[in-house]
Formats: sequence, structure tokens, C-alpha cells
Amino acid sequence: MKTIKALELAVAAWFVAASTTAWSQPGEAASAPASAQGASGMAASGPVAPAGRKADRALRRRVYAAIGKDKEINAGDISVTAKDGAVTLNGTVTEAAQIGNAEAITRRVSGVMSVTNKLTVKKPFGGM
Repeated sequence: MKTIKALELAVAAWFVAASTTAWSQPGEAASAPASAQGASGMAASGPVAPAGRKADRALRRRVYAAIGKDKEINAGDISVTAKDGAVTLNGTVTEAAQIGNAEAITRRVSGVMSVTNKLTVKKPFGGM
């Protein structure tokens, strides 16, 4: 009799534990397992909001890589900071047109929610 009662309690406890962890919050989809999320941080159901320093560093690297592909912009003179999808560009470029180009390139990077552009034009040595 004790064995049956213990088995019933164990099954009931397992059922409660399994059902409470499977429910998602009202109005939200259940999150996809980590294996279903690709390197881009996208779940099968749509974009996932960036979270934490690791995501910020990954976004920063993607922005640097995108700017670095443009042969006219010297990405070495640009610093990029990222925080929860908000990207800030600091530094200098050689021509005014490159300021807008760098911002446009940054906006096209996956995961960028907003861009603050603080780039300036570097005046050549000697003021010419």
C-alpha cells in the first residue's frame, strides 16, 4: 500500500513539474530551444531581443565587419559601441560623404535597432 501511494505521489509531482515548465507567459510564444536558434540569434518564430554583453559584442563585431568591407571607409578610425541593439559610431573619416555611408551600412546590419552617429571629418595635417 505504501509503495502505491509513493508511486502516485511521484507521478503527480512529475506531472506538475512538467506542466508548469511547459507553459509560457500569456501573450508570448514559448521560446525555442537553443539548438533551434542560429548564430544570428533568431528563433524559429522571429527575432529575439539582444540580451547581455555577449550579444552586444557580437553585434559590435558584425558592424565592424560590415564597415570594413567598404573600401572607401577606414574602419580603424571608427569605434563602435553596442548596447541592446543601439549602436553608437565614434571617430573620424576622411570625407563627409563617408559619415552617411557608415551610418547606412550600420543600419543594414542584422540586430541594429538604432544608430547614433558621432563621426566627424578628419582634417588633413596642415589644414589643406
